[in-house]
Amino acid sequence: METSPPEKVPDTAFTDTDIEKDSVPESAEFKDPNVVDFDKPTDPENPMNWSSTKKTMAIVIVTAMTTLSPIGSTISAAATLEILRHFDSTDETLGAFVTTVFLLGYTFGPIVIAPLSEMYGRAYLYKICISFFVVFNVACAVADSLGSLIVFRFLAGVAGSCPITIGTGSIADMVPPEKRAGAMGAYVLGVVFGPSIGPIAGGYLAPATGWRWTFWLMTIASGLMTVVAMLFIEESYPYVLLKRKTERLRKETSNPNLRSVLDTGRTPRDLFAFSILRPLKMLLSPMVFSLSLYQAVVYSYLYLCFTTFERVFGSQYGFSSGEAGLATLGLGVGSVIGVFGYAISSKRISERLTKKNGGDLKPEYRLPPMIIGAILTPIGLFWYGWSAETKTHWIVPILGTVFIAMGMIFTFMATTVYLVDVYTVHAASVTAASTICRCLFGALLPLAGPSMFQAMGIGWGNSLLAFIAIAFVPLPFVFYLYGQRLRESKLFHVDF
Repeated sequence: METSPPEKVPDTAFTDTDIEKDSVPESAEFKDPNVVDFDKPTDPENPMNWSSTKKTMAIVIVTAMTTLSPIGSTISAAATLEILRHFDSTDETLGAFVTTVFLLGYTFGPIVIAPLSEMYGRAYLYKICISFFVVFNVACAVADSLGSLIVFRFLAGVAGSCPITIGTGSIADMVPPEKRAGAMGAYVLGVVFGPSIGPIAGGYLAPATGWRWTFWLMTIASGLMTVVAMLFIEESYPYVLLKRKTERLRKETSNPNLRSVLDTGRTPRDLFAFSILRPLKMLLSPMVFSLSLYQAVVYSYLYLCFTTFERVFGSQYGFSSGEAGLATLGLGVGSVIGVFGYAISSKRISERLTKKNGGDLKPEYRLPPMIIGAILTPIGLFWYGWSAETKTHWIVPILGTVFIAMGMIFTFMATTVYLVDVYTVHAASVTAASTICRCLFGALLPLAGPSMFQAMGIGWGNSLLAFIAIAFVPLPFVFYLYGQRLRESKLFHVDF
């Protein structure tokens, strides 16, 4: 009979799952024969011990789904004016909402997806949500009113939020902390580069074949992704893997007393109720809230650009919708540079600081690159806004957006990796908490873009955003210098 190993379970075997360390039965340390665990530290069933090929394939699939979803979030942005003309509307705010309502789905989806993944595993959620993503994109393609299009866009966002919500948890299941920055970099590339692809595809496809084909294209792509997910995604969540192993051993041994080492003792109903509130409770933590708020503000600037590029470059430079879509390449290039720049700098800085401080890798060592992002973001906003305002050559404002994207990436990745490292056993929940905050801002702030630019102009409008970004500059310094002390302070602790 397979039972728990005689030695204490190493922490790295279960890093970054949504299981509380305190819930591990004390008896597991006393060789309780009824406690089921992975057989040994090198057990191949443990996702931490999967082969490099298997881990790479899993991360590539998750990253592909994560890229596809943000493409869907912005693919209608460059076709906004055509959509409004089709439905006889002139409301630019409503047109922007067609794009950003997708992010409202990102806001509400994680609240349910995170606890469901804890109960039933990540693989089931990936497969179910990608299937619904196909269905709702079909519904968008055949929508017969602006209202129904908005509703189906929202539902597509809910389904599309799945890889955004639990993708970091999947990586944490398989990759130890010292190697996580590189793997997270590949994953985040999909999150941030995807939105830049959408307007380019939609900008050229909509004028040529009609706006509905932007959603048919998403249907085809997500349909192929659904087949891949059904065939190749495997469960990586240790809690679910050990739960299945326990159920199997109960049948094989007829021993009803067997229990998983990660069993919390909660019923599925209690577990769902407990878990659904955890991301919201985590936002009550000053640490989670402040970092998530900063990430949300910078992230919303990205979508503000997406929803206003057609107007800005159309009115200032006479760009067509396709050419306005190509203007997002600056954001895409900046995102790619930011991902690789963060991955390289984070690795080198954290290794140097770890070595300097006795070999103890602290989460705060992830934060110095965030200081770079705090500086780049306002520089990019000033650059983009005033160069577009004065109608300099079109390449100049696009170069400014490169800095905006780089700043956003450094901020996004640093806060994400830091929060995952701090709340290791609650990785999916803390990601859900930050996603809720980030996407709520991303959905609502861009709605003010048309009115703001009309009232203040492109230059002063972007300057206002830059001043807000400057107000957050002290944040990475505070958490780098005092993060550990704040983490250990009762004032920064919330029981979740």
